[in-house]
Amino acid sequence: MTPSTPARHVVFGTGAVGLATLDALRSRGESVRLVNRSGHAPVAEDVEVVGGDAGDPEFATAVSAGAQVVYQALNPPYHQWTAQFPRLQAGVLAAARANGARLVSMENVYMYGRPNGAPLTETRGHDAHTHKGRLRSRMSRELLAAHEAGTVEVAIGRASDYYGPRGGAQSNLGDRVVRPALAGRTASVLGDPDQPHTYTFIPDIGEALAVLGEHPDAPGRAWHLPNDPDTRTTRQLVEAVYRLAGHPGGTVREMPALLMRAVGLVNPTVRELVEMRYQFEEPFVVDSSDIAALLGVGATPVEEGLARTVESYRGSVSSGVAS
Repeated sequence: MTPSTPARHVVFGTGAVGLATLDALRSRGESVRLVNRSGHAPVAEDVEVVGGDAGDPEFATAVSAGAQVVYQALNPPYHQWTAQFPRLQAGVLAAARANGARLVSMENVYMYGRPNGAPLTETRGHDAHTHKGRLRSRMSRELLAAHEAGTVEVAIGRASDYYGPRGGAQSNLGDRVVRPALAGRTASVLGDPDQPHTYTFIPDIGEALAVLGEHPDAPGRAWHLPNDPDTRTTRQLVEAVYRLAGHPGGTVREMPALLMRAVGLVNPTVRELVEMRYQFEEPFVVDSSDIAALLGVGATPVEEGLARTVESYRGSVSSGVAS
């Protein structure tokens, strides 16, 4: 299919990151088309949403016709990464190349492997020991190789574990923490809550990806998306959530590895989470000083981000809408 009206920006994916990118682009007055499998998304009526398979290069190319920037914000279910992620990226890459558009790709930091006592920076070597980390490494290298070959302009944004409005069940500071905090119940988190851990605020991800789509110095490398440099432990962040929810003194428990393995026997998503526990078993600090210094993109202070997150959940509870 060929859209009747070209959009300057085409965002593949309508999860938390895709919608945050939409918000950032719309705040600039930009025309945006969203692409997902269903053709439906929780957005305003004047936002075009097109359904189809992003892994089909012909479809992805057609739906991106006329775009100047294409954003890859897709994230298949954890247990389908190996089967789905490379082909989805290949489709979006083909679309950007065919249309002469810049490709902005959203990544995480799995490719680095264990921090081993040092903050993660963009110059860190890829030393992944998990199969999802090795997959992410291969996909990232593929994009940068395409840029180096001169066939497409690529800018990569990498976020740590995210939190914020629309964080949902995939966020360690999402449904398992905020909903119990609002109800005064015990929250549960993945891994040791007393280890410092970097969390990236979802609206900051969207804003930073929009900057990567427009800044002349952004292409040709990976950028860590903005994080508050005041890295706290997960427990400290959860305690702040309880305070903001009106239930100071709330408790948090760690999800035991044995329990996760047992649940993983019947739940494929939990099964895939087990290998990523290493991120929460030692200090996990992601440095984002480059994007602040070189592109001028700063992070929302964590207290403000948590307050906005709690209010978004509070609003969803009162309206009966899922966060």
